[in-house]
Formats: sequence, C-alpha cells, structure tokens
Amino acid sequence: MTVSVMLVDDDENILTSVSMLLETEGFAVKGFTDGMSGLISFDRENYDLVILDIKVPRMDGVELLKKIREKSDIPVIFLTSKDDESDEAAGLSLGADDYVTKPFSQMLLLERIKAVLRRAESGKKTGSDRDKLCIRGSLTLDSLQHVCHWRGKEILVTVTEFLIIEALIKRPGHVKTRDSLMDAAYHEDIYVDDRTIDSHIKRLRKKFRAADPDFNCIHTLYGVGYKWEEPAEQAENC
Repeated sequence: MTVSVMLVDDDENILTSVSMLLETEGFAVKGFTDGMSGLISFDRENYDLVILDIKVPRMDGVELLKKIREKSDIPVIFLTSKDDESDEAAGLSLGADDYVTKPFSQMLLLERIKAVLRRAESGKKTGSDRDKLCIRGSLTLDSLQHVCHWRGKEILVTVTEFLIIEALIKRPGHVKTRDSLMDAAYHEDIYVDDRTIDSHIKRLRKKFRAADPDFNCIHTLYGVGYKWEEPAEQAENC
C-alpha cells in the first residue's frame, strides 16, 4: 500500500527535492508552503506521515503539531534549525516522533522516515511477536490497534510514546535506563540523546495526568532512568 505523506515547508527547493525523492521511493506526497494549508489538507485527507518545518507562515509548525496531536497519533518528523536546539525540544515535547536538522542529506531524511514508519508498524504487529492486549493494573495497551487506556480513559499517544510505555511496564518496579528506553523506542536506527527520552516522559506524564490528576506511576531515578510502579498491580498477557 502506498504511504501518503504531508510535507510542509516554505522553502520551494526543499518541497521539490524531498517530494521527488519520496515519490521515487514509491511514496505519495502532497506539499504545502504554510501551516494553515497543511492543516486544512490534514483534516480532509488520510495521511500516513507528516514532515513539517517549524518556521512556516500562517501557523507555524509548533502550532500545527498541536492541532494534529489533538486528533491523531500519526508519525510526525520535524525539520528544525541547525542552530536552535529549542526547536528540537519544542517538537519533541509536543509529540514529534523524530527531528532532522537543516541542512540535511536526503539519504538521512529517507532513513529517518523509514525508521519512523517501521516503529509505527511495530505497534500493529500481532501473533507470536506481540500479544494484542497487555493489562498492567489500571493500564491497558492494545498493540493491534495501537491504543492506550488508563482507568478506562483513552490516552492519545504517539508511536514512540507507546513503545516507551510498553518497555516500562514489561518489568514494573525495575529501572529502565535512558539507553534501554532509546533502544526500545528507536531500535538501532536513530541516534537520540538523553533529552529526547526526558521530553517524551514529560509529555507522557502530562497526558496521563490530564486524564487522572493523581497519576504517579512513572518514577524518575535521577542520573539513572525511569521505572513504572503502580500499587496493587496485576498483569495479564504482558
């Protein structure tokens, strides 16, 4: 099945070159030079991946990502300024799955795209590789539908966030280092640093607390990593 990509960047050269690259690889690409046009199209079309620059007119990439995350957990890759680390932090904290800094090589972008799509597909696997349903106390993860519920309320998570939660609950009470969480969420495909995992954890806590203000199951061990711990938990099929 053809992968449909929405590309948002006000640089016509990037729109043209990236579109040609992806179309050569068999992707279907629609390009937009401003955030508002991208949002209108997103609401009308069914996309499999979004690639967007942060600094675009008529709704910047940060605001566009906020709008997208209100309604979808679609994989999103940010294109960020090489000299502005705050761009990367903003994208990750809002739920971007990865980022690529400008200027970038086309081959690097292509590898990042393939890696993000592989992670998205891994959340849908069934059979002996992955059980469909995992219950851990008040948490339920459905790997087939890529859905997360906490105390009966759905928590809209990205692919990367889903894989991080899944890694944490495999051994509740045991500390997962940042490196191990990187491996679980990104595998060997992409290099990310500690701040990336910290940003995802911060966003996960925010999402869970929006559904349950008393949520306190993701614990930080400073300088080491994170662990999942819920009182009186029971697990099935995990």
